[in-house]
Amino acid sequence: MNQGDSNPAAIPHAAEDIQGDDRRISQHDRLVLDCKDKEPDVRFVGALNFGTGGDTTRHVLWRLKNGELGNIKPKVIVVWVGRNNHENEAEEVASGMVAMVQLINTRQPQAKIIVFDLLPQSEKPNPLRQKNAKVNQLLKISLLKLTNVQLLDTDRGFVHSNHAISCHDMFDFLHLTGGGYSKVCKPLRELIMQLLEETPEEKQTTIA
Repeated sequence: MNQGDSNPAAIPHAAEDIQGDDRRISQHDRLVLDCKDKEPDVRFVGALNFGTGGDTTRHVLWRLKNGELGNIKPKVIVVWVGRNNHENEAEEVASGMVAMVQLINTRQPQAKIIVFDLLPQSEKPNPLRQKNAKVNQLLKISLLKLTNVQLLDTDRGFVHSNHAISCHDMFDFLHLTGGGYSKVCKPLRELIMQLLEETPEEKQTTIA
């Protein structure tokens, strides 16, 4: 699955300033600055605290290569990205996610990495949901070849027996509701705590 420099999803690229107000670079600069005075045990990439709306794999790769992996030594790094890569084929998306893991392994060799697979989406089956499922299949194979990484299966009953997704889990059949986040975050927390317990305790556990 290694496509080298031919895969646009694996080439670091700064997000375009579509709004014309430099908000993305300003947020990036703030996140880099935050790294200088925090000592987190757990670091999220592509979602939650270090996420930027609309980020694709290449945008996250650019941010990671430009300071967001500096000045910190987390024990666990969580990667949650890939659903915004609408212009890329499944192979490209998976390869871009693998490139992220390889970069993190190089810059943060002490960290255990958790990679979220792509959540299903849309009320009913469609090509996009099939694409996400293919990305997940490719990741299961590719990540086995890498060290310090685990793939977290996030399909926690979102797709029902009639192949539909409920608005109670994803209010717009894309973004999670509170109940949907509970399904995802409970196994994530359990895995994070497990990995932290396997790592020598050097400081108080924080998530930043």
